[in-house]
Amino acid sequence: MMNEYLRRMRLQLPDFEEYEQCLSQPPYKGIRANTLKIGAQELKKLLPFALDGVPWESDGFYVTQEKPGKTPYHDAGLYYVQEPSAMCAAPLLDVRPGERVLDLCSAPGGKGTQLAQKMQGQGILVLNEKIPDRARILLQNVERMGVANAVVICADPEALAQRFAGYFDKILVDAPCSGEGMLRKEAAAAENWSVQNVEMCAARQKKILACAVKMLAGGGKLVYSTCTFSEEEDERNAEWLLHEFPFLKLEESRKIYPHRERGEGHFAALFSREEGERARLRPAVAAAEKRLQTLWKDFSAAFLKQTLPGRLFSFGKGLCLVPEELFSLDGLKVLRAGILLGEDAGGRFEPAHALALGAPRDALASKAELSEEEVQRYLRGEELPSKGGKGWCAVCYNGYPLGLAKDGVALKNHYPKGLRIK
Repeated sequence: MMNEYLRRMRLQLPDFEEYEQCLSQPPYKGIRANTLKIGAQELKKLLPFALDGVPWESDGFYVTQEKPGKTPYHDAGLYYVQEPSAMCAAPLLDVRPGERVLDLCSAPGGKGTQLAQKMQGQGILVLNEKIPDRARILLQNVERMGVANAVVICADPEALAQRFAGYFDKILVDAPCSGEGMLRKEAAAAENWSVQNVEMCAARQKKILACAVKMLAGGGKLVYSTCTFSEEEDERNAEWLLHEFPFLKLEESRKIYPHRERGEGHFAALFSREEGERARLRPAVAAAEKRLQTLWKDFSAAFLKQTLPGRLFSFGKGLCLVPEELFSLDGLKVLRAGILLGEDAGGRFEPAHALALGAPRDALASKAELSEEEVQRYLRGEELPSKGGKGWCAVCYNGYPLGLAKDGVALKNHYPKGLRIK
């Protein structure tokens, strides 16, 4: 299989020898500062390893650290571990606060949270992943990064296209692909490569793109991206888009190869749609249950210093804080809308982990600061000595919230079991 892959790349690249040589070199690693919580330069001061700027993402950095996610600041959502070339697609969309934005194939959440940073909590960000297990991982990352205006959905693109025709101002399609840009990073990418898989991916991408175009509002923009090099999945699919949908215009494109630029490999193309209509959707009307509202009001008076923006919305047994512009969720498989605040636990309000990570840290009134040694114990789920408080508090490291605990005789750990380190 690899022989056939290399033969194809030889035909594609005039500098093939340089590419072939780079395949035996270590992959590039990167992180992206989460500007919803911290500035990029401030993050540089906190982290114990060197950071070198990524040219196509102002908040992105190259790292040589073997496991850059093994710090408490990662658990606090101050940064996202992301391959550097994968950061090139989202900036092309140039999303703005207040827009309607869709990331159609969003898991695990790198590009979606990248878009969220530019939206600054304003507007509606729909993050979709059709595979349930991957959608749950997506939700975990959205919560960790403190994204307040996202709706996380698990649906087929075809179903979404029927529901959201002409609705979105900006759409990102980071489509499933043959993964040729992952060859240095993941052994499975080489093992699974075949011409048949390339052709299958190219056909599937066309179907996904057709759905995306249907959801694009007049005057909107769409970015199509892959982490592969095959022309069938990249340039030819871009040409197919222009042929099938003549109201689209190719604005720009770029392709990153690991022997030419510091990135594992990515293709991204920006399209604009000619001016036209922008659809409206029926707004969400279900208000929060009165009992939940009362419990939250009493709890938040002690836990928070200020009222959080948005509106209260009952979601299953829980209470969420959602954007004012939220559309009706009827008929959609929604994992979460906005920030999950907590739920009614037998007549008392029990806060959710997402609240500690989603609320602005200067809005938190009840906090417990941990030492470096205590942080590791907290992340393992251990009980800690009391900090002299009473009741629920946000557990912090250097002022940045990691999760929740309940203080009293001891600091009772409420860090989610599924996130605990071993």
